[in-house]
Amino acid sequence: MKELLNKYVDSISSEILTMADSIFDDPELGLNEFRAMKKITDFLEKNNFEVEKNIYGFETAFRAKYTSGKGGINIGLLCEYDALEGLGHACAHHMQGPSIIATAVALKEVLKDYDFNIIVYGTPAEETLGAKVAMDKNGAFRDIDVALMMHGSPMTTTDVKSMALSNFDIIFHGVSSHAALAPENGRSALDGLLILFQGIEFLREHVKEDTKMHYTIIDAGGPANVVPKYAKAKVSLRSYDRKYLDDVVRRFKKVVEGAAMMTETTCEIIETKSLDSKIPVLSLNRILMENAEFVNAPRIQAPRERTGSTDFGNVMYKVPGSCIRIAFVPLGTSSHSDTFIECGKNEDAHNAILLASKILANSVYDLLSKPELMKEVQEEFKKNKEAKY
Repeated sequence: MKELLNKYVDSISSEILTMADSIFDDPELGLNEFRAMKKITDFLEKNNFEVEKNIYGFETAFRAKYTSGKGGINIGLLCEYDALEGLGHACAHHMQGPSIIATAVALKEVLKDYDFNIIVYGTPAEETLGAKVAMDKNGAFRDIDVALMMHGSPMTTTDVKSMALSNFDIIFHGVSSHAALAPENGRSALDGLLILFQGIEFLREHVKEDTKMHYTIIDAGGPANVVPKYAKAKVSLRSYDRKYLDDVVRRFKKVVEGAAMMTETTCEIIETKSLDSKIPVLSLNRILMENAEFVNAPRIQAPRERTGSTDFGNVMYKVPGSCIRIAFVPLGTSSHSDTFIECGKNEDAHNAILLASKILANSVYDLLSKPELMKEVQEEFKKNKEAKY
């Protein structure tokens, strides 16, 4: 059956790769990916998927569904298609939509004797907004039992953990005055920021080692001879444990409020972004990697124990999921780089798109044909979430 799935992917490869190259040549920024979305959804509609567009609060989001037989396990396949400002598809998002829909259609056409649902989610603006977060709040991803993605990479692997993230805009409001003639009448918003930064440094001493805290000044308040009445900073807090990060956020807010109290200013704490940590499901990673070996994917390496932050974490916090990272650029290459652009349409990129489709399709077949595997995945997810996250 796996060979049939792989042959089907090969049979549609010309159309899939032409689509990927077309998306690469026509990069669109987050929330404006109209042409990329149309190419992807047109293909799904042509293959009898029920497609909903302009959904979950985003014009360029979509949901496509196909029911095989009587339905059953709900297989979620997610894709991104936004580009980077000034860099085009230097994060290889042009590969995701074509690869994912090749997986979806291969499953539909080959596994006709199986009862299951395929739900494809198009998720815009990963690079900027992280739209999966808002999509989740607006009702997306409630109808899937497992979530799968692909991503171009220097190596073929999966991820174990990602960092939960909480971003804040911090604003202090003070009282302006002449800094030399009447400083006693002023209350410096900038002083509030500076004391906040010192507080963060002291807080840093008393958190777990994997906790990261970063800050930068956006507005320092103006000329030196005026006591600043306004100052603004951005602060990022990260941890591999969402529950622990929530407690760090609680303590951080006290530091902000304390800085305002010390300077007799007022403060605003505005959360601008919140990403959950992935719940690791090693059994699902194992299935993906076994199928990567089956299709002879290049440069297979052990799963990455720790990675940065991603809005896919918010999905994987709700349902078991994994992303197969497939090699197409040289080892050591950083994403968002010129090398990703140079390699975006070459033979290795094309092979990666098709290999990822085969890996995901083969993995779904394993889950459908061996119910004990799906049970193992779900039980591990539940256990890990209850135990640590």
